[in-house]
Amino acid sequence: MSVIAMTELDLTAKRVLIREDLNVPMKAGVIRSDARLQAALPTIQQALKQGAAVLVCSHLGRPVEGEFNEELSLAPVAAWLSDKLGQAVPLLRDYLDGVDVAPGQVVLLENVRFNIGEKKNADALAQRYAALCDVFVMDAFGTAHRAEGSTHGVAKFAAMAAAGPLLAAELDALGQALDMPARPMAAIVAGSKVSTKLDVLTSLSGLCDQLIVGGGIANTFLAAAGYPVGKSLCEHELLDTARAIAAKVSVPLPTDVVVAEVTGPIEDFMAFVQAATPVVKLVADVGANDMILDVGPQTAAHFAELLKAANTILWNGPVGVFEVDAFGEGTRTLSLAIAESSAFSIAGGGDTLAAIDKYDVAERVSYISTGGGAFLEFVEGKELPAVAALKAAAAK
Repeated sequence: MSVIAMTELDLTAKRVLIREDLNVPMKAGVIRSDARLQAALPTIQQALKQGAAVLVCSHLGRPVEGEFNEELSLAPVAAWLSDKLGQAVPLLRDYLDGVDVAPGQVVLLENVRFNIGEKKNADALAQRYAALCDVFVMDAFGTAHRAEGSTHGVAKFAAMAAAGPLLAAELDALGQALDMPARPMAAIVAGSKVSTKLDVLTSLSGLCDQLIVGGGIANTFLAAAGYPVGKSLCEHELLDTARAIAAKVSVPLPTDVVVAEVTGPIEDFMAFVQAATPVVKLVADVGANDMILDVGPQTAAHFAELLKAANTILWNGPVGVFEVDAFGEGTRTLSLAIAESSAFSIAGGGDTLAAIDKYDVAERVSYISTGGGAFLEFVEGKELPAVAALKAAAAK
């Protein structure tokens, strides 16, 4: 990796600005999931251990720049950090003209998206971030695909810019899965639409040995192979695209599916699914009023065997509407197959992480990416702007 790593630097008495992804789900000021905070904590602790004066920054939500919004304040995060670090972590609102922080102390800078110019990656703002520190550490893989002031611009102007341990671990894990994968490699790409993951599918079609598709994506591949999909989500305009991908790589199609009958307009999709009666059918028997909501048991068992035979597994997306147990058996079977495999496995994407939590397999997946969009863009083969900025800084 051609970037400077934070762990290589002497941070003693240095002012270190760490960009983390602390964009946690919150309701009424209460943190609903601290997974991103837990992931960021070791980097902050490491900087403290090395004797640094630590400044932490992050975004939260999508506020209007230039306007303070208490609902999108990082105050609950400051309280969480204070508790976990065992020391006061002040939250600073006015910090762009300088911060008073001593070695061994941590301050949290208020939501960077309150600052005018953050989203547009304005040089003037990036220079003010850079002036706060001796070392800038980019550790927020989840925002590495965005060229913004606190993720990209600051690295251009900081005296020293380095990759934090979390970012470095993400890049190493993705590199292991994509640069020289142990063969055979299997990938699961599932989601509602081929169009939203077309670049991912195209990239993986030239890399993996088995490309398992699920959700609405699988329906499009089934239709492209001539099977009926009834009222299932399907992009009929992309059938030729699906055929072209299937011509490049093995795309094992479902042989049976779990469907629900649609008897009228669907106003609330999840309410429809929760009330639906699951019926297992062979793919050739899907009726005109059927909606495919999961792979069938025969298919799930076959896909599980393919995963057990793999030495590298990349997982992005559940293969059914797993939030409802009646249509979650396919995703449960595949998640357990991944957990039981000796392969190097990497998983990413919000729905994927929710499935990992539901089926309690986190400890048995080799690496779980903290990034959603960044994970997908890396898989697509795109260089992430924040990583490009770190590379340019290392080459100075």
